[in-house]
Amino acid sequence: MQDFVCLLIDDDFDDHEIFAIALNDADKTYKCVTAKNGVDALEKLNTDETFIPDYIFLDLNMPLMSGKQCLKELKKIPRLSHTPVIIYTTSSYEKDIEEVKKLGAAHFLVKPSSIDSLTQILSKLFQKQGLSFSLQNEN
Repeated sequence: MQDFVCLLIDDDFDDHEIFAIALNDADKTYKCVTAKNGVDALEKLNTDETFIPDYIFLDLNMPLMSGKQCLKELKKIPRLSHTPVIIYTTSSYEKDIEEVKKLGAAHFLVKPSSIDSLTQILSKLFQKQGLSFSLQNEN
């Protein structure tokens, strides 16, 4: 069975660990690859042109390059044109939600308060293709 890959772009290493645990609990066929910020993610993607994650989870508030700037750059990479970019952040500002939607994000997910909640959300995401844009209230 083929492994699926999620790329998590987030500067918080605790969030890397939490996401990896929830991802494994949600679906053991998914592998988590992490990047510590947008610059790191773009370097990984530009260095290995065969790397095409199945999903990209992107934090908005990071050093060196904001999530919005990173999203703009990700959308310029032709091989990622079918890869959903899911904003994964603590922000729930309506302005952020509208801006990233216009920039091409597939979903907006406010970081849940527990691993169990994140596991449930990831399970729903991987089982459904037609989720509503905002996943923030789907716990």
